[in-house]
Amino acid sequence: MERCAALLVREPWLLRGRWRDEFPGYKELHLEIGCGRGRFTVETAKLHPDVFFVALERVADAMIIGLEKAMAEGLRNIRFMTQDASNLLEFFADGEVDRIYLNFSDPWPGKRHAKRRLTSERFLPIYKKILRPGGEIHFKTDNPELFDYSLGTFREAGFALSEITRNLHENGPVGVMTDYEMKFYAQGVSICRCVATFLGEGEQPAQDDGAGRTEKVDE
Repeated sequence: MERCAALLVREPWLLRGRWRDEFPGYKELHLEIGCGRGRFTVETAKLHPDVFFVALERVADAMIIGLEKAMAEGLRNIRFMTQDASNLLEFFADGEVDRIYLNFSDPWPGKRHAKRRLTSERFLPIYKKILRPGGEIHFKTDNPELFDYSLGTFREAGFALSEITRNLHENGPVGVMTDYEMKFYAQGVSICRCVATFLGEGEQPAQDDGAGRTEKVDE
């Protein structure tokens, strides 16, 4: 951690509303919540040097590999922070984020744990505050029950759904994969994915019937 201190944000509340001032020259700000070992964010940051990426992980030890890889690659457009997603409003101002990635979040099975899911009614209002109108949530999971639940909560929260698929890699690998996703793909596990777009308060999204297919993903 200390060797990678240059890529760590230890006091993100000091950057609230100032991310673009502190890291100028990038066209968008993207946030991955629950980055794990950081493979997805690091590889995506390499593909999009004009976008600034923030990788959030609650368990510090989990993201050390991502930190070390980002340092080795010399990436300037990525920062990591060890924080809890429930505190996002302390780190980002209204409309400051352009895109959120939720990759293979803990499904927290059982009704009594539902509020802990990162797509629950507890978290979606937070995302709506920090996303700009037109901002997106890119959601991937191997858990079909969580996917169905999340489609419902996204709709109830007023997000417009698109790119819905229940077998993302049916015709071969699509987009950047996480470590878990690579393992699942090798095992033949189907991956569910959708994009939820925040249209702005008061806007009514068109309803998607869930039958959409994704042929190409530009992460």
